[in-house]
Amino acid sequence: MTLPVIRQLPSQLVNQIAAGEIVERPASVLKELLENSIDAGAQQITVELEHGGMRRVSVRDDGHGMMRESLGIALERHATSKIQSQNDLVNVTTMGFRGEALPSMASVSRFSITSRARGEEHAWQVSIDGGGEVSPPEPSAHPVGTTVEMSDLFFNTPARRKFLRTENTEYHHLERRFREQALAHPETGFRLFHNGRAVHNLAATHNKAEQDRRVADVLGKDFIEQCLHVDGLAGDMRLYGWISRPAYSRSQRDQQYFYVNHRFVRDKLLMHSVSQAYRDVLHHQRQPAYVLFLDLPPAQVDVNVHPGKHEVRFREDRQIHGFVSQSLKRVLSETRPGSDLEGDAPQTDTAFQYARQPYQQTVPLQVREQIRSMDTLYRSDDTEEKELLERTDDHPLGYAIAQLHGVFILAQNQQGMIVVDMHAAHERICYEQIKSALDKDRLSAQPLLVPVSLNLSPEEMTVCEKNIQYFNRLGFEVEVITDSVIAIRQVPELLAGADIPNLLRDILSDLAEHGRSSRIEDHIDGILGTMACHGSVRANRHLTLDEMNALLRDMERTERSNQCNHGRPTWIQFDIADIDKWFMRGQ
Repeated sequence: MTLPVIRQLPSQLVNQIAAGEIVERPASVLKELLENSIDAGAQQITVELEHGGMRRVSVRDDGHGMMRESLGIALERHATSKIQSQNDLVNVTTMGFRGEALPSMASVSRFSITSRARGEEHAWQVSIDGGGEVSPPEPSAHPVGTTVEMSDLFFNTPARRKFLRTENTEYHHLERRFREQALAHPETGFRLFHNGRAVHNLAATHNKAEQDRRVADVLGKDFIEQCLHVDGLAGDMRLYGWISRPAYSRSQRDQQYFYVNHRFVRDKLLMHSVSQAYRDVLHHQRQPAYVLFLDLPPAQVDVNVHPGKHEVRFREDRQIHGFVSQSLKRVLSETRPGSDLEGDAPQTDTAFQYARQPYQQTVPLQVREQIRSMDTLYRSDDTEEKELLERTDDHPLGYAIAQLHGVFILAQNQQGMIVVDMHAAHERICYEQIKSALDKDRLSAQPLLVPVSLNLSPEEMTVCEKNIQYFNRLGFEVEVITDSVIAIRQVPELLAGADIPNLLRDILSDLAEHGRSSRIEDHIDGILGTMACHGSVRANRHLTLDEMNALLRDMERTERSNQCNHGRPTWIQFDIADIDKWFMRGQ
């Protein structure tokens, strides 16, 4: 048998191998080019696409540009201006830094760079086809900045071209990469054209209101109207951005954007921490929407994990997870009537969408005026109840006026009418009260008459030994018997009937993957939810006005009371203007 000979691979083949890791589709090219423009200090970036990027991707910016002698070097592997030493690699502050993107793209396409450096009189252009020889720089007309153009992706690797999808599918991925960068860098203007048609024209922002408008332009008006603002600090970490109210949820993860030091990432730890924050308020199988930014010292996060740079590794996983989850929980806990969060009231989507006419304001006897007129006409001796109804401005949920079918409470507030699902609302109130009482008394523990022995793998044992104190805080007593066996002598009282061995294995698996586990809390919360459900008022139970008003006041005091324990809304506001539309008043 002939022994294989080890050879140095040709440069072009090396670049094509690297392209297999970096250039998956046209969207991969766009991501890298946009990041380069951001690193160049661009104030305006223009993207032009043809045929879903398969025919052409062009990115023009007004950044600092490149000198003539740098153009050819930029197309060589591991050539970059962004890092010079190992210390720079540990403290990466730029989006790109590997020096592999441009030569990888150039090896599988027809590629050109045109650039004019700031302070230079002329622009220069170089081109390369399929990883061949780089052309000598030629003079070109171009303002200060850079244009990079890629055409005919994978023209010289037809096997890879077959894996590209339809134009619409590839364009969908391209627009997603565009939106990721547009959300991350609101101080930069972005324009997008596809097949000559203008798709996005996003002006640079300079204040918070304009940043909100940028988010609305990218994710839609509904998102910004249904979002909560987040801004939390912990030491040298900051978490800020926008998260959706629980009532505004999605069936998919299509509106989830998380950035670490303004780099978009798809990180399991961060996604898990967000899910934990929404655990008590989101309906089953629904996904939250968010645009979140986590800023922390570069040395605390390793961005050099994957060639595509969309994965990161944190130095302190648990600290990050806890900070993100608790910061979001604090904001979500204020989703109750009358909180300081703007626009907290769930609104109806009325089926009547008649437009108001200009003379609407002059029409007499609209609902509010009519109520007042009828009150004057039919004034009764029951002044106590009428004074109650007049003081609707004292409380966000107003005052109860009736019960409907033994299920709903009808209340009147300053804006109009409130409809409350009394069972769902009371269930949330009971649930929060039970949880609060449990937190104050900590978890009661119950010794097991017969300790449970559990055989663990070496990996599980390592995780278990590191987390003995964690188990103790949760009410478990875990003792290491041998190198592979532990004994469980005590469990939280509420979990006495649970499958303890499988629960503990699942917890160890979570701890190994995420640095923490919520399975114990999930089990306990499920039990508490059942207790709250059984303890809350049932349908068809008649309530007095005093009982209904007491429930409304409890809702205003209770955290997360806008949703029941299953994520469904507990109350809905009908504004007077909406009610006017139902009856076409002023039409």
